[in-house]
Amino acid sequence: MTEDDDQSLLERWRAGDRVAGNRLFDRHVRALMRFFRNKVASGIEDLMQDTMLACVRGRDRLREDGSFRAYLFATARFVLYEHIRKRRKGDIDPETFSLADLGPGPSTAYAKHREQQILLQALQKLPLEYQVTLELYYLEGLSGPELAAALEIPEATVRSRLRRGSEKLRAHIVELNESPELVGSTIQNLDDWLTRLRGSPTHPTGPS
Repeated sequence: MTEDDDQSLLERWRAGDRVAGNRLFDRHVRALMRFFRNKVASGIEDLMQDTMLACVRGRDRLREDGSFRAYLFATARFVLYEHIRKRRKGDIDPETFSLADLGPGPSTAYAKHREQQILLQALQKLPLEYQVTLELYYLEGLSGPELAAALEIPEATVRSRLRRGSEKLRAHIVELNESPELVGSTIQNLDDWLTRLRGSPTHPTGPS
């Protein structure tokens, strides 16, 4: 480990070094914003803070040779699901439950193109586990091993979920009843539109 790598910053933050905590937060703030912004309508900064603090409290679960990004998103996924369970006042099955089941979803207005807005709406119709898998793969570029660690599933299951998730996503795009031209453009360039969803979110405040 080097003094500036994620794990070293995490160790120093846990020991009380707020500067290290701010550096770690700054390094991953955009990724956390992307993770939460298409899944919750409000309270995003609180969920981001909760995720980073949970990473500090549970940092012993991160192996020395493990990926911090995988650990970060595994934690963010847990924080998200707990948030939804509290909102629902009951348990959920993320393999069948979608954000569309909660009612109107988060705004998609930040997307610059109509194809991207359609994609965001279609993603919200997917079961949560499929939505999270696709977004971590396309928006964050997690590798197969990183996805397996973040989602706590075998790599073979990751590949299957990506394939089935893409099929479900295409079906939901068609169901949105947009013009044939928009549907065709979105589906034909699906991988490209998904990757371009990364965008540039506003930079929130660092950890306290």
